[in-house]
Amino acid sequence: MRCPACLQNGTFEAVGVQDLYLTQQQHFLGQRRCPNPKCTHVFVAWDGNTNVVLESMPAERLDFDATNLPAAIQKSFEEAIACHAADCYVAAAMMVRKTMEEPCLDQKATGVNLKERIAALAKTIVLPKDLLEGIDDLRLLGNDAAHVESQTFNTIGQEELEVAIEFAKEVLKATYQYEALRKRLVALKKEIPPATSA
Repeated sequence: MRCPACLQNGTFEAVGVQDLYLTQQQHFLGQRRCPNPKCTHVFVAWDGNTNVVLESMPAERLDFDATNLPAAIQKSFEEAIACHAADCYVAAAMMVRKTMEEPCLDQKATGVNLKERIAALAKTIVLPKDLLEGIDDLRLLGNDAAHVESQTFNTIGQEELEVAIEFAKEVLKATYQYEALRKRLVALKKEIPPATSA
């Protein structure tokens, strides 16, 4: 996950150590740091011809806002994002599915399987129809990852997981974060003094 300085500047600074150039592959290996002193130190390999990053350690992670998320949900989702960053897409799909199971447990949506619990969740919280249907799609993606015979999706790769993680973020926002955001907005309103009678 990049810090705001990384995102704003778009580049990391050199650390004063000479980059290593691999002539046969025409690749560079080097170290970089974010201008933010609290951010991470990164080891990076990039193609010398295209300037495309081939690998970085630690791997860049997708960001997400954990505000107001119950600890179990946050833990599952962080693991999904860590698996994605490590290119472990099957494991990431299973953890996204687990992340979607956690709100069902938290909201006491019951059923014999996740499909039934998702249907019960629709009765305990207010979510748009597309989000509820999407939770079921995330369940199916997780099934494909966990079971050889499940084949709803063509593949479980980077694109599928990036879309799944973005979708899961929206579900978590709608379930746990919009109310707090609205309260912050309301708190910023100017107080109107009570009307006085003449």
